[in-house]
Amino acid sequence: MTDPASTPAAVIIGAGDATGGAIARAFAAEGLIACVNRRERHADALEALAQSIRDRGHGARAFPGDARSEETMTGLFDRVEAEVGPVEVAVFNIGANVNFPIGETTVRVYSKVWEMACLAGFLMGREAAKRMTPRRRGTIIFTGATASLRGGSGFAAFSGAKAALRMLAQSMARELGPQGIHVAHVVIDGAIDTEFIRDRHPDFDNARARDLILSPDAIAAQYVALHKQPRSAWTHELDLRPWGEKW
Repeated sequence: MTDPASTPAAVIIGAGDATGGAIARAFAAEGLIACVNRRERHADALEALAQSIRDRGHGARAFPGDARSEETMTGLFDRVEAEVGPVEVAVFNIGANVNFPIGETTVRVYSKVWEMACLAGFLMGREAAKRMTPRRRGTIIFTGATASLRGGSGFAAFSGAKAALRMLAQSMARELGPQGIHVAHVVIDGAIDTEFIRDRHPDFDNARARDLILSPDAIAAQYVALHKQPRSAWTHELDLRPWGEKW
């Protein structure tokens, strides 16, 4: 029987109902234990995700907690390494997409968005790196957005945080790559098939039928492909968009 504390783990921070859940399912299907995280108020949904993965015959554990908390992130990685196995993959997938005119952007809003979309990414990346570096292997992936590359009207807080996350990923890649750690940043440039988009898109069904909406499962497949890349041809930045997206 396999030692329950020796199976490689994939930690997914921001494992929501769409992209994060799809990423967790994809890595679990590859034989890793999906260790999924989102805030405590979503604990029931998080456990339901983990159970749905187990129902498919794969491994999954739910670790609810606030990714902005240093204590929470340190404790999460400690528990995974002790109770599940070595962290082979760490994915940061928190969005924090908000739109406020600059005059209505409060310090609280700006700070919270930065904490969610950047500080939490730093905490996850640091804790993952601490565990991976001695083993000289592992993959760390950060989910970016259109806002990682350019600031849009009303997106001062979100763009600032996502641009900072991109620079974090670049710095980590240059430092950790020579130590055997693959760090990647994925720019998601387009609308994703989520409940939020379905409720707000004026012609969602037609757009999806024409492949104008990003599929969470297709995104997840690219994350797995990044993890499986040979070291002779690592990708640092990958942008994903439906073929009809204007860019």
